[in-house]
Amino acid sequence: MMDTALPSLLTTIAVRSWTKTLRRPVTLAFSLVQPVLWMIFFGLVMRRAVVELPDGVDYPSFLVPGICAMTVLFGASQSGVSVVRDMQSGFLQRMVASPAPRWALHAGKVGADAVRLLVQAVVVLLIGVVVGATVSLSVLPLLVSVIVLFFFAVGFASLSCVIALRSGKPETMATFIHLVNMPIFFTSTALVPGKQMPEWLAGVSAWNPLTLAVESLRGALLFGRVPSITAEVLPVAFLSLLLAALAIRELPRALAISPWEAR
Repeated sequence: MMDTALPSLLTTIAVRSWTKTLRRPVTLAFSLVQPVLWMIFFGLVMRRAVVELPDGVDYPSFLVPGICAMTVLFGASQSGVSVVRDMQSGFLQRMVASPAPRWALHAGKVGADAVRLLVQAVVVLLIGVVVGATVSLSVLPLLVSVIVLFFFAVGFASLSCVIALRSGKPETMATFIHLVNMPIFFTSTALVPGKQMPEWLAGVSAWNPLTLAVESLRGALLFGRVPSITAEVLPVAFLSLLLAALAIRELPRALAISPWEAR
């Protein structure tokens, strides 16, 4: 009985997440406007900078995959904000106390967030093409890179949920968003190639999961390259599943936090 109800449960949680997002158009607009502004203004500034790019690739084309990944990063980091709101209303506590599988509660929520962020990344990509980026749309490379980006979104959204469940405070989420996003973004290859970074920073970048997502998407969009399963897909997928498991394990913490304490 529970097995047949699972698809309905996942769908209901996902639709609820999307509906809440649509009811906050300011947040949705900001998550789209911010990366577009980065792409336009940073692209204009860096046109005059000396950036060693592969032959036949201009900087706007190089930048677009990085900004698409940035859209996913910044959006996923805010996933825990809605978790705090659900704790404030008591909704999450009721769901965790219900017979519903806890993994399904988490999967429905972060899955919906990841799909929404991928759609936003597609919008950013289309805007990038309009402003002058040149991309290749080879089906298999693009499909695999989207899978990598999806895993990255699920993983980072899960991390955001862990912080929300541990703290139960909106101000903690604001701190997490501002203190984690920028270091991850600027130590990745979203803006410049790794070979132009200082040696120590290039070493850090190589271990940055955002770099793996950016390089897989960049390889697909610029060169029609299928992302490496062992070097790009599996590491991001493993990290995603690890963080998702941690978030599911933390869900019972919501029962110990009263709606008043979460405010």
